[in-house]
Amino acid sequence: MATIENISQMRDKFPALRQKVHGKDLIYFDNGATAQKPDSVLSLLNEMNSGTNGNIHRAVHELSAKCTSLYESARITIKDFINAHSTEEIIFTSGTTASINLVANSFTTKFIAKGDTIIICEADHHSNIVPWQMACERSGAILKILPIDENGEWMMDKLESLIDESVKIISVAHISNVLGIANPVEKLIKIAHKVGAKVLLDGAQGIVHENIDVKKLDCDFYAFSGHKLYGPTGTGVLYGKREILEDMGPWMGGGDMVESVSLFKTSYAPPPLKFEAGTPNFIGAAALGEAINFVQQFDREFIRDQEYALTTSLLEGLKSIDGVKIYGESKHKLPIYSFNIEGVHHSDLAMLLDKMGVAVRSGMMCCEPLMTRFHTTGMVRASLLPYNTIEEIDLFITAVQKAVKMLK
Repeated sequence: MATIENISQMRDKFPALRQKVHGKDLIYFDNGATAQKPDSVLSLLNEMNSGTNGNIHRAVHELSAKCTSLYESARITIKDFINAHSTEEIIFTSGTTASINLVANSFTTKFIAKGDTIIICEADHHSNIVPWQMACERSGAILKILPIDENGEWMMDKLESLIDESVKIISVAHISNVLGIANPVEKLIKIAHKVGAKVLLDGAQGIVHENIDVKKLDCDFYAFSGHKLYGPTGTGVLYGKREILEDMGPWMGGGDMVESVSLFKTSYAPPPLKFEAGTPNFIGAAALGEAINFVQQFDREFIRDQEYALTTSLLEGLKSIDGVKIYGESKHKLPIYSFNIEGVHHSDLAMLLDKMGVAVRSGMMCCEPLMTRFHTTGMVRASLLPYNTIEEIDLFITAVQKAVKMLK
């Protein structure tokens, strides 16, 4: 495959970026919610939905064999992409939320008892808060919170007072979906492992903006979604260290996750099939593999330089707006900025921007505790990917200034 080494080559791959919204050229700045898909992913989805479609792992006919090959090839692609030890450590799910819930159920059932401790962070997405609250209710474990400071960065000095041998798992975001801060996960993992605690990283944003090496990170679990990585919705991955997955029981029962079944007793298949009950989204998983193949065409220097340019340009533009409050200013930033403007409601601003062809996110962004921490009911978020441009940022800032004049 040809290497993608400039913005024109990249944007040419995404038909969605060429559309108009309300008669305006689309400026798509809601990538933190979902990314657009390249031609190669759309082509594979169309091919499998319209022809190469047969249930996997079950039949001997040609369509089943082709789909099984595409599904398991995607597992190999993902294993290599995040540098896992083996394909047995790659579990297909419906997304980050399902991956976290799987661990919160199966890990808790096996390893957590009354009086044990689970740690989460106050800056995280609801999908990395609610499942652990539910796990504590079931098990009698204690939930503790890693706080953030006024800049939105982890208060690592507080972690020392939270962590002891009662802590069985820490589940935190690699990169904040609201603040765009790359958190010091390597340091946290080392501290956690000293007391025997496991670490799950919510990689919904991390998989997009960082080069993930799970061996180097030494995390015990890594969860991410396909649709934020140029893949289809309803797809995701849970990476888990094999020795832990082998000891965990399945979350759901059904077909394809069994070794032997009688009316009174079932033995389970080894990982990853033990955690993939029923007919999986095999078309989506294959397309996620293709999305990762697409990502691997990127010239890494181009991507690094592009993300740095977008991050600095967006910050400079936002700071030029009167009355703006930017949340999460940090030296560890990615091109994800959430902000408010004095005297302007976040939803009103987002709706006016939409009329100008600009797609952004507004509201709590599934992070109500974080909103409470910053004493606001919501924010506007602009989240960019390397296919966005400096020219789009300039148009976005102009549109924000115009909208503010209309709303004040």
